[in-house]
Amino acid sequence: MRPLNIFEENNLKILTENSVSLTLIEPTLTGLKKSIMDATGSVRKYLTSNNLHDYELQQLGPESKIVISGIIYGGNSTFNSRVSLYRPKTKKGDPRIWFSGLNKHCNPNDILAIISFDEQIHILNITQLSVDQLLKSVLINPVKDLIEEINGVENAVASELLLMLRRIAGTPVPSMINADTSVGRTLETALGIDINSSKLPDYKGIELKSFRSKKGNRKNLFAQVPNWKLSQFKSSSEILDAFGYWREEDFKLYCTVSATTINSQGLSLKLNSEINQLIEYSNEKRVGDFVVWTLDKLHERLLEKHKETFWVAADSILIDGKEHFQYKEVEHTKKPITTQFDLLLEQGIITVDHLIKRNNKGRVVEKGPLFKLKPNSLSLLFPPSNNYNLLSN
Repeated sequence: MRPLNIFEENNLKILTENSVSLTLIEPTLTGLKKSIMDATGSVRKYLTSNNLHDYELQQLGPESKIVISGIIYGGNSTFNSRVSLYRPKTKKGDPRIWFSGLNKHCNPNDILAIISFDEQIHILNITQLSVDQLLKSVLINPVKDLIEEINGVENAVASELLLMLRRIAGTPVPSMINADTSVGRTLETALGIDINSSKLPDYKGIELKSFRSKKGNRKNLFAQVPNWKLSQFKSSSEILDAFGYWREEDFKLYCTVSATTINSQGLSLKLNSEINQLIEYSNEKRVGDFVVWTLDKLHERLLEKHKETFWVAADSILIDGKEHFQYKEVEHTKKPITTQFDLLLEQGIITVDHLIKRNNKGRVVEKGPLFKLKPNSLSLLFPPSNNYNLLSN
């Protein structure tokens, strides 16, 4: 696809800011003449992730064609369309897509936004339509209606959770346990969320991350073990044996690893963009590179865990000698930028924590590796966020 111009980029920015999930496609002159377009990788992935169509499962030939209801948007009107998804018996069965009636609303090399909503495909020509003007218009128009409806659906759960948090924020909540993790466990319990080790977000697709506002701790993004098949070491036990230390009665490895420094265990990180890997290595020549994460897997975990997140700040208050939490502020982020994730790793703003320990039964327990973000760095990883004061209406 060709590079977007400034007008198209602005349209894309406004749609993204309004919680509209989409993909883009560029019809060519030949495609418009033949009423056919290649379903590019990004289009295929978008259709699959929105449970609309999976080309991998589709047989070749016209008898296996799938047709989905579609709507093409003009400035003040809409046009019904049939979206054909198929794989021909020729051309190696390359995936194809077409929108009936598109020729009347599109010029060659226009950029179309494909939007999945309400079990239909909505098509906006972001080369011709000014999304900004249509949204700001005092007159009712179909583009404004669509975006407001999507925005309302997308933000319904967030509004529900925000209301629950405001109720909890009314009075300090006694800490459940005496531990750093108590601020999060106490909040989840107050919200009626089961505490478990699931990798999925906490509340109806929204991840909850709580922290004591005055401690300035790094923010925990997610946990992810290395790709053992690609790694020299094949388990957390091997990492512990190589770099662990005795602390009182425990043999453990509790340390932070960064791409900008070598820690006291001689460990550091490096990115190899040529092979799409994050590598942890030792400055001991006999060890060298010892574990590997693929960047694709790290991106997947980031997007899975933080598609939408509430970062909840709390004041720690002592009442009758017991810690209480006054939950007071929320930063609401969406859709992290994976290319920024790589850059922040290289800059040491995202680091990796090992929390490996051999218990008294000889069993090795690994609570990580945890990928963490330095304080006050959310804006480097996420698009502009929303901030809410829980103590005011």
